[in-house]
Amino acid sequence: MYSKDGNTKNNKTPRIGDVVWHNGEFINWNDARVHVMSHVLHYGSSIFEGIRCYSTQQGPAVFRLREHMQRFLNSAKIYRMDHTWTLEDLCNAVVEMVRRSGMEQCYIRPILFRSLDEEHPAFGVNPFPNPLACYIGVWDWGKYLGDEAIEHGVDVCVSTWNRLTPNSMPAMAKCGANYMNSQLIKMEALVNGFAEGIALDDRGYVSEGSGENIFVVSGDVVLTPPLSSSILPGITRDSIIQICQELGITIKERTIQRAALYVADELFLTGTAAEVTPVRSVDRITVGKGGRGPITKKIQDRFFEITKGARPAPGDWLTYVRQSKPAPSENNGFEATPVTKDDSDTSPILSFQTAARD
Repeated sequence: MYSKDGNTKNNKTPRIGDVVWHNGEFINWNDARVHVMSHVLHYGSSIFEGIRCYSTQQGPAVFRLREHMQRFLNSAKIYRMDHTWTLEDLCNAVVEMVRRSGMEQCYIRPILFRSLDEEHPAFGVNPFPNPLACYIGVWDWGKYLGDEAIEHGVDVCVSTWNRLTPNSMPAMAKCGANYMNSQLIKMEALVNGFAEGIALDDRGYVSEGSGENIFVVSGDVVLTPPLSSSILPGITRDSIIQICQELGITIKERTIQRAALYVADELFLTGTAAEVTPVRSVDRITVGKGGRGPITKKIQDRFFEITKGARPAPGDWLTYVRQSKPAPSENNGFEATPVTKDDSDTSPILSFQTAARD
């Protein structure tokens, strides 16, 4: 995807949907523009989501749409972005966007940001005088870390950059400003010949990648860092937790030391873009046998069977674009999923699954 120095992008331009949803209306892609003095460009005041739509025998299906859009609303609430769009509005907009794109599979990007009132412009850090703008775009995006990565794995490094402390920037919010930290992690990895960087939290424990959560396999147990390690509560992360439970694999949330990455039997990264990607080495130390391990493959196979619609999910994870629209549910579509918690960790566990719906 990138040259060895990380500076030259050599992947093909993706197919892009020719319309964009903007504040409740559909506009042409080329008309989706913002003023250069918009608050978001100067102060990073945006929140966003990344969602995948998969090709299935029943047509395009959006993966865990309601959960992603609820996290989108949660991020907006944390950053005091008061708006009128409901969960149903946003879910329906995504479904219609995919329909209009004509794509069988695509990546979906909702974004909400502070713009500029051109008639009454306001400048400065204070975000409140600036109007909000919401957009949704789609494009066809392949494997984020490369097609071969899903089977053979990727080489990663432990970044010299730490994740932000929870009380300086809220890791639970998927906001644009947080991803400046991610860019530092990613760029450092690329220029040093790695596909990805793994960040530690402010205490020195494993946190996450620049855009992925991480799982460690030790023996027959799967471990993943808790929210207290400054991680984003990933939707794919939660999916893997539920898949492990369904497969009878012991899954625990616990703090993980850096050295545990080197002696792990298997490692894998998860995220909407990365899906389930094995790690074959960390800091040029081979993980396990240097490729995808058996537990990773078992989890990976089940994940892709579900996203292809070939196997029922633990919950209502697929929204079939041509057959139905998202149905309303109680509790904003969420109910807690119990996860085994290590006694040494005192962080809250916030994993969610879609509530049962008729």
